[in-house]
Amino acid sequence: MKKIITVIVFAILIVACATEKNGNMVVQGKIEGLKKGTLYLQKMKDTVLISVDSVAILGDNTYRLVDNIDAPELFFLTFEGSNAKERILFFGEEGVITINDKIEKFGLSPEISGSKNQVVLDKFNKINRRFVNQRLDFIQKDFEAKKSGDEAVMKKLDADYNKLTRRRVLFVANYAISNADFEAAPYIGLTELYNASTQMLDTVNNSFSEKIKNSVYGKRFNEYVTNIKKNESVVKQ
Repeated sequence: MKKIITVIVFAILIVACATEKNGNMVVQGKIEGLKKGTLYLQKMKDTVLISVDSVAILGDNTYRLVDNIDAPELFFLTFEGSNAKERILFFGEEGVITINDKIEKFGLSPEISGSKNQVVLDKFNKINRRFVNQRLDFIQKDFEAKKSGDEAVMKKLDADYNKLTRRRVLFVANYAISNADFEAAPYIGLTELYNASTQMLDTVNNSFSEKIKNSVYGKRFNEYVTNIKKNESVVKQ
C-alpha cells in the first residue's frame, strides 16, 4: 500500500513539473494574508490589458508566474477582483524578479527586486514625489490667495510655479539622459516630458543607444517626438 501511495505521489510530482510553464522571466514572491484567490501577470498589448500567466492561490501565499519577453517592458501583478489602483506596476525583464506584498494594502508599497529598470524607475519616483508635493502646496496656496483676493500673492505664486515646472522638466530630461542605457528612460520621457520643448525632447531622444531606441518605449518616444516636430512644422507653414 505504501509503495502504491509513493508511486502515485511521485507520478503527481512528475506531471506537475512537466506542466509547469517556463519562460525567460520569472516573477515570484509572497503575498502576506492571501489565503485564496488568483494572481495574474498582465501587460499592455495594443492598448488592451492582457493576462500572460496566472496562478490560483489555495492556502499557500507564495506564487510563481512566468513569461517570455524580448526586451524589458512594464507589467502588472493583479489580484483577482482588484481595481486599477490595486495593481502592482513593475518593469519586467529577463531573469528572476521577486515581488512581496500584503493583501490588505495590495499595490501600495510592494517590495520589488531583481529588475535593474525597476531600480531606475523607483529612484525617479522618489525624487519626483518631491515635485508632486510642492505642486500640491502651490495649489493650496493659490486657492487661499484667490479666496482672499490677494493679487500680489497670486502673481508671485504664478511666477514661482512656472519656475518649479521648468526645474521639474529639466530634472526629468537630465534623469532620462543619465540613464539612457535603460529602457525605463524613454518610458519616463513618454510619461513625464509632456510639457518639454521640442529641442529638449530631441536631446533626450538622441541620447539613447540603438538598443534603447529599438525597445518598446524607445520606439514610442521617437514616434512621439517625430509627431510633435511634424505638427510644429505644419503650424509654421
